[in-house]
Amino acid sequence: MLLYLADHLRSLWPGLQVLNYLSLRSILAVLTAFFVALLVGPKLIRHLQQLRIGQTIRELGPQSHLEKQGTPTMGGTLILFCLAVSVLLWGSLSNPYLWIALLTMLGFGLIGWLDDYLKVRHGNSKGLSAGWKLVAQLVAGIASALAVLQVSQPQVEGLLFLPFLRDVSLDLGLWYLPFALLVIVGSSNAVNLTDGLDGLAIMPSVMIGGALGLIAYLAGHREFAAYLHIPYI
Repeated sequence: MLLYLADHLRSLWPGLQVLNYLSLRSILAVLTAFFVALLVGPKLIRHLQQLRIGQTIRELGPQSHLEKQGTPTMGGTLILFCLAVSVLLWGSLSNPYLWIALLTMLGFGLIGWLDDYLKVRHGNSKGLSAGWKLVAQLVAGIASALAVLQVSQPQVEGLLFLPFLRDVSLDLGLWYLPFALLVIVGSSNAVNLTDGLDGLAIMPSVMIGGALGLIAYLAGHREFAAYLHIPYI
């Protein structure tokens, strides 16, 4: 949004041209998400505590994990809100890939919210059944994969590029959709499977989010993408 405004106000203040630099907007996006979390986070945590919305710990695990019983859950809501605000402020809203990534994130976030809601409502750690969760993830994943295919340039449709190798790619053909689903659904479950028995997944979220953020930055930077032989998006 701010990039769009800067383009229209550039004639009044040429210095706004600096917002076209991806590195600057990436830094500002991180800082925006951080400060929004500092502003909204404590209020959200207090509200969840007042509503007695706490994490249910599995009894299968170590006894030390039971001390985390009642820790406010649905923290993913805060993460998604901060990311969405930051992306909408600093992202290039004319880029269709941005909207696909944002809507896919919110779609999977909705699945996670429903899972947490059922855990809180029924007072156990089961939540949404594995079958229904997988079905919902596959629907969201198919929509995302088809959207990417729709906006991709014809010369790269269905191609799998191998990083660090110049002009080396595999034409997935009909295997594009299964492979895309494996990546999307697998990535969405990576944190869920790593967070263990207490359901508190902040460290896996930080590690995986940082890695994916770095990949997105490199793919969105023309010079770095060319140097590493990865597609520029």
